[in-house]
Amino acid sequence: MIKIAFFSAKPYEQEAFQKNGLSSKFEFHFFENKFNAHTAGLAKGYDVVCIFVNDKADAEAISILKTLNIQIIATRSAGYNQIDVKAAKQHNIRVVRVPAYSPNAISEFTVGLMLTLGRKIHKAYNRVREGNFELAGLEGFELRDKTIGIIGTGRIGTMTLKNLSGFGSKLIAYDPFPNDEAKKYATYVSSLDELYKASDIISLHLPLSPESLHLINKESLVKMKDGVFIVNTSRGALLDTQAIVEGLKSGKIGKLAIDVYEEEADIFYQDLSEKIISDDVFSRLLTFPNVIVTGHQAFLTDHALSNIAETTMTNIQDILDKGTSANEVS
Repeated sequence: MIKIAFFSAKPYEQEAFQKNGLSSKFEFHFFENKFNAHTAGLAKGYDVVCIFVNDKADAEAISILKTLNIQIIATRSAGYNQIDVKAAKQHNIRVVRVPAYSPNAISEFTVGLMLTLGRKIHKAYNRVREGNFELAGLEGFELRDKTIGIIGTGRIGTMTLKNLSGFGSKLIAYDPFPNDEAKKYATYVSSLDELYKASDIISLHLPLSPESLHLINKESLVKMKDGVFIVNTSRGALLDTQAIVEGLKSGKIGKLAIDVYEEEADIFYQDLSEKIISDDVFSRLLTFPNVIVTGHQAFLTDHALSNIAETTMTNIQDILDKGTSANEVS
């Protein structure tokens, strides 16, 4: 039986894996600990390590896994920037991911953030809970009046365009590799600068890489409309958060909705309600009335959790049985 050590394991994930039809072929052990070089030793006696977005499978951690005879690192995410793939390859440890657990889950959440902040639904909710039914200050806008720019038209970006298409917005997109499905809903522009200049709302749907690190920064903000609305449900480090704070203070950014944060690893997926958050930049973000921050939950639907479990276990089974997986990271 294949023994899998899960790290950063939450109850809702455990349930999804245990309910899956393939679970009888695996032995699970769920650690709440984040995976890193300090906790890698917990994987002793297992065949596979299964990690999540805020774990850290760097070269040091991977070298420890090699001594433990770990064969596979499986990430329960589409992105794999938390894994030193080069180090894994050097140690002959295979890496697999879940490229498309539910593009619609993240797309729906993205649109939900646009609607919530654009119509100030979150403020209305809080007012009504306090018995305040005053409407002053709750004026919003209609998506049909806006030009929405989508950066990245992979599965999630394309699904976001599809879901937005019913609102009547003008949809534009940028991606170095355009696809025909996205063209059904949006017009591709030739450069990021063109998208920055034309968009009232900009939504990010691309992986984190050295090239995309701090894609939205002081220089790119200058090229955008005053009062631009930025949405990020991809990876936190696509935004230079310090530049974002300055943009909010100056009014260059009119609205910001983020489900990810570049230093989220020490904040998200835990209850800090009785503690002081020491990250001053993050704390500053929370003070702005035109900002919504959620804790990396865009993926969190029953459908997505089921698909994550199914694909992860199939990936592992394929590597062990066939020597290859369609979702292996090379």
